[in-house]
Amino acid sequence: MRTATTIEASGDWRETAEFVLEAEKSGLDICWVAEAWGADAATPLGWLAARTERILLGSGVIQLGTRSPVTIAQTAMTLARLSGGRFLLGLGASGPQVVEGLHGIPFAHPLTRMRETVEIVRAAATGEKIAYSGKHFTIPLPGGEGRPMRLSMEPVAVPVYLATLSPRMLELTGEIADGWLGTSFVPEGSAAYFDHLDAGLARSGRTRADLDVCQGAEIHIVDEDRLTAVVDSRKKELAFSLGGMGSGATNFYNAAYSRQGWADVAAAVRQRWQAGDRTGATALITDDMVLATTLIGTEAMIRDRLGVWQATGIDTVRLYPAGDTLAERLDNLGRGIDLVHALRDR
Repeated sequence: MRTATTIEASGDWRETAEFVLEAEKSGLDICWVAEAWGADAATPLGWLAARTERILLGSGVIQLGTRSPVTIAQTAMTLARLSGGRFLLGLGASGPQVVEGLHGIPFAHPLTRMRETVEIVRAAATGEKIAYSGKHFTIPLPGGEGRPMRLSMEPVAVPVYLATLSPRMLELTGEIADGWLGTSFVPEGSAAYFDHLDAGLARSGRTRADLDVCQGAEIHIVDEDRLTAVVDSRKKELAFSLGGMGSGATNFYNAAYSRQGWADVAAAVRQRWQAGDRTGATALITDDMVLATTLIGTEAMIRDRLGVWQATGIDTVRLYPAGDTLAERLDNLGRGIDLVHALRDR
């Protein structure tokens, strides 16, 4: 397995940059830069491309619809050149709360928009003249003075990763993507994801070996006497994911947990959270729900859990290190990297 992490550039950027540079020294393989409703991803990626030497750098993720497909292609190609070919393009549909509420763009038909965006990005990156006619995008604009154009940059390889959760988007990921950025993953319930990924892979004549399965989780290595307190401290965050993420009608995290065996709990958490009873919603979260989808535990527990992840078919483990200070986060990340390397080298 390879190792990765995800950062956001909304806080102390100097500290974040130091974190990335130290992570690279520790043997990290990939750094993804998030773009939610704070800082954009492309700007810090350009800065990190100039400061790092070895690690791959990815947008984790650029939100579908916030830029035109050709703008996404221009951004990706620029970052690929700035980084010396170390850039990975991560795309995600996000959800209606962000796309419509923040950007004022309709969220409808994300599946078709994603397919068409990837097709246009790949055409642009290969140096073709861009001429496209789809359900959502038509380039050039019909009836005007535009003619098909190619970007004035040399062609460059840009691997495409899709962050997806719903069954149809997972199938699309298997069909067209180079990698999958997953979340809310329980190895014991992996069929909820892999059945759909594999269906998409089969549709394009590929196998799981053709897709980088990149799955993420918080890593927090603790002594046994602190384990209960740490697990309890994560329950409100999980309750928010199940009850407060997305909109009143759309919550992909809730649906993902439901498909992995917690449908009744997920529904009850959402009902209480939406009713304003956040304490009651948090109380419904069990220890098993936290431990199943994180890498929280003693070093021995995490070593065993990473072995399960590897056996399940995870190619890249994305580590979100816990800690109140830079030193604590780097310690958790470094120990996690060491555990993955030891497992990989057995």
